[in-house]
Amino acid sequence: MTVSKLFEKGKSLLKNQEIDNFANEARWIFESVFDCGREYLIFHADDTADEIKSAEFIDKIQKRASGVPVQYVVGSWDFYGESFAVGEGVLIPRPETELLVDFALDYLKDKKEPVVVDLCAGSGCIGLTVAKKRPDASVILVEKSAEAFSYLEKNLNIFGCANARIICGDIFDGFESFGIPVSDLILSNPPYIESKDISTLQSEVRYEPLMALDGGDDGYMFYNAIAEKWLAHCSAVAVECGEGQAERIKSLFSDLCADVYSVRDFNGIERTVIGRKD
Repeated sequence: MTVSKLFEKGKSLLKNQEIDNFANEARWIFESVFDCGREYLIFHADDTADEIKSAEFIDKIQKRASGVPVQYVVGSWDFYGESFAVGEGVLIPRPETELLVDFALDYLKDKKEPVVVDLCAGSGCIGLTVAKKRPDASVILVEKSAEAFSYLEKNLNIFGCANARIICGDIFDGFESFGIPVSDLILSNPPYIESKDISTLQSEVRYEPLMALDGGDDGYMFYNAIAEKWLAHCSAVAVECGEGQAERIKSLFSDLCADVYSVRDFNGIERTVIGRKD
């Protein structure tokens, strides 16, 4: 089978399962399997496709067609211009989470050798991006899930950030239990979906780990922990939240922060809540 016919077969399989972005997703999967850029499909269209890679391509296409998120099928996903290893057991990086990095880099620009803590770090996309952009910073990433922590380790090895340290631990244990220094900034994209709403999520989202989604009965379990157990030990905090949650989180942070506000994402949703003491 030629390269072009193989690719068309992959597209058809996704289209038949009503995958909205079937053409691009088929290309992403093809490029990940054949380790190539998009030009390969143009210049090698009539070449005979490698049989082993062809079988792998169709297998991955079928996984995607069955509902597995394309990010898990490909095994990596872009965030802030970098590629992070992802797979089952870790939250998929999303564009709106880049707002946390935007704030961090702006807030830290005049601070020398800052200490940054990334809570519920997952793949490490937030903390490792800050560590790479600010090599003078000391970045500590905390993640409880063993499955997610394996991807955190993998991404730390990929990025090779000597200024980043990863800890497998539970943020509910509180700041004092980790033996880390008082920080300039705490960042977090914690689980924030109400437990009762998990079953209503899109099928693809439900492939992501429950631990990374479930924010407890009211969705605020992790924000309460950050406010009660961590906020006293930092100069500023920035967290991602769900639609309609910003006001309550601002109230949680207002007792210890002089300036508390939210930032809207590209859909106009109050997506990031920031508390500053300085």
